[in-house]
Amino acid sequence: MYITQGLHRALQQQPDAVAVRAPTESLTFAQLGDRIARLAGVLRKLGVREGERVAMLSHNSPRYLEVDLGVPWAGGVLNPVNIRWSQAEMAYALKNSGTSVLIVDESFAASGKQLAREVPSILHLVYAGAGDTPEGMVNYEAMLDASDPVEDAHRHGGDLAGIFYTGGTTGFPKGVMLSHNNVCLSALASLMSGRCGANAVFLHVMPMFHLANFAAVNALFTSGGKHVVLPNFTPQTTLEAISRDRVTEISLAPTMLQMLLDWLEEHPDQANALDLSSLQLIGYGASPISQALLRRAQQVFPSVKFAQGYGMTELAPVCAMLGPEYHTDEAYANGKMRAAGKPSLCSEVRIVDTEDRELPRGQVGEIVARGGNVMLGYWNQPEATKQALRGGWMHTGDSGYMDDEGLIYVVDRLKDMIVSGGENVYSAEVENAIASHPAVALCAVIGVPHDRWGEAVHAVIVTKPGQRVSAESIQEHCRERIARYKCPRSVEFRDDLPLSSMGKILKAELRKPYWDSCERGVA
Repeated sequence: MYITQGLHRALQQQPDAVAVRAPTESLTFAQLGDRIARLAGVLRKLGVREGERVAMLSHNSPRYLEVDLGVPWAGGVLNPVNIRWSQAEMAYALKNSGTSVLIVDESFAASGKQLAREVPSILHLVYAGAGDTPEGMVNYEAMLDASDPVEDAHRHGGDLAGIFYTGGTTGFPKGVMLSHNNVCLSALASLMSGRCGANAVFLHVMPMFHLANFAAVNALFTSGGKHVVLPNFTPQTTLEAISRDRVTEISLAPTMLQMLLDWLEEHPDQANALDLSSLQLIGYGASPISQALLRRAQQVFPSVKFAQGYGMTELAPVCAMLGPEYHTDEAYANGKMRAAGKPSLCSEVRIVDTEDRELPRGQVGEIVARGGNVMLGYWNQPEATKQALRGGWMHTGDSGYMDDEGLIYVVDRLKDMIVSGGENVYSAEVENAIASHPAVALCAVIGVPHDRWGEAVHAVIVTKPGQRVSAESIQEHCRERIARYKCPRSVEFRDDLPLSSMGKILKAELRKPYWDSCERGVA
């Protein structure tokens, strides 16, 4: 199996079908395939050889899709760069991977120049942005025009396809090595779940450097579906694209979904002018979602199906899916809607204790997975690889349990569990209780130092525009829903919360001021 396999099939079977739409351009499969083959020729002229790393530092664009397939077509290895990282984190990932070619757009031209000075392995800077080409860079379009298409290198199977850096919120990130088989099996699992099929029109608004979006890219190329690309996410442009391009599927982080719903509520006249009837499925993931938010989304989009993916970069990236059949009134009533999903195709999942022994159904332990989607390991980190993949299973760092149907319930990140007075408190449960308060827009629950209890439950809350609520009201609201020992002992209100590029709340940043002066800490 190999990443470019689906494109070859599309070139054979539907060359004149539209492959990509963006605000200012449209490409058929034939046009896209020609550009990808020419890009591979460019990369080979720049000295890219089998297994050599090529990085992309850019906002979403059709160029990103071309790089996603053009690099493996040339025989290289993908290394997408997180655009939200600090310069130091970017430099670390590029040095660590030994990247030789860095492709940038206009937003990151200055960063690219600085990175080229800091990272000795970078030999070429390629400019794939608008306007004049900055000094010291070669122009992407000009080089494509001057290049002949080349034959696909057909790297495949266990060959390294990409190094996807994960983490970076505490210490430097780890490079997750994924093979062609890893990402192709993940694409097949998505197709088997009913997502990203041949008739799909998928809107890419999640950042394209992230593996969640790369997985959708691969699934769509596998099926021959259509890509719609926006440079970045805003509620208005996303909804306009759904209406204009007749989008059928989209994936969103919960924070993005909430912003979408808020915009529709706040701009009724503009919302009424949009035709959103083409939308068939909203996928969500990347962080836990509150039932209150999901219920609200289902009320706003009553004819749209919802599905959740659970996993991590190391799992390419999904090992469990919760399909539309578990987003019903019955599933709310029996609690199955709270599950992360059932193990997906090609994945085997277990719940284990600290000795890696499988636990009985219903008991909380660590979620581990194995299968063809599990990473090759961490780049240049053999000890971290050995620890993560001990016993042949990927240890996710998530705690959870499995019911008699095989549904997996994620209780929390192991490191996010709060131990207060000898009792385990899972922050996700407290967050769900807080999120059901009508005045709450966003919330995060962390453990903070406490002289008597060791840790105390602390809530950080962003309220909805125009809403005011007291800490006492939040605490009383929680006491009606969860055990008293789980309720927040302290409540803090903020205008916003620190978020990752995928909309995950960065709890490490919230904890930092409380634990920095302590002898022990919670990372």
